[in-house]
Amino acid sequence: MRLFLTIYVLVIVATVSILGFRGSLTEKEPVEVFNDMDRQAKYKPQAENSFYANGQNDRLPPKLTVSRGNALEIKDVFSTEFTSSTSSEELVLSGKDANGEFSDYFPYPVDFELMQYGQESYNIFCMTCHGAAGDGNGVTKQYGILATSYHDDRLRDAPDGYIYDVITNGKGLMYGLKDRLSNEQRWAIVLYLRALQRSQSAPLESLSTTEKSELGL
Repeated sequence: MRLFLTIYVLVIVATVSILGFRGSLTEKEPVEVFNDMDRQAKYKPQAENSFYANGQNDRLPPKLTVSRGNALEIKDVFSTEFTSSTSSEELVLSGKDANGEFSDYFPYPVDFELMQYGQESYNIFCMTCHGAAGDGNGVTKQYGILATSYHDDRLRDAPDGYIYDVITNGKGLMYGLKDRLSNEQRWAIVLYLRALQRSQSAPLESLSTTEKSELGL
């Protein structure tokens, strides 16, 4: 009996010791069984480091290094001998021609894959505000946040480069997407937007007999 009471008391004391003070505030450091990587042997950005001559942790990239990501955004990445028969670097990056005017030339080959890529990107980054049809009837409209309709004559007549520039740098309350989308992805969205515009304003004579029949026309 005495042994049982001793064990019973020890269990009670252990239980209170472990669970009885949960949630209590203390200035003492907790007892760590696993530190969950709270303290790591690493070099922190902008911190001092006596190992290097300049006393800094931060290191400059090695010479001729190209950063990972959208390398086309970086000037002088490619050889000076690099040329393209379909586009120039300035056009791809800014949507403007050599004279600084927005260009109506599309710098990528148009195919189904690029159109599909544009649709996927549009649905992720644009549809919430501009709507599935590009008419400005997105989810945000319910909360008083109005977005432009791409079916306005002003945007139907706008050069492709202008649409690309707005996607890249933003306009009004719209933020730019250049840090989220690659060049090809932005141009793919331009292509898909043109398809959306076409879908809402295509003349009847542009449809084949089969297409008219399917639409009941």
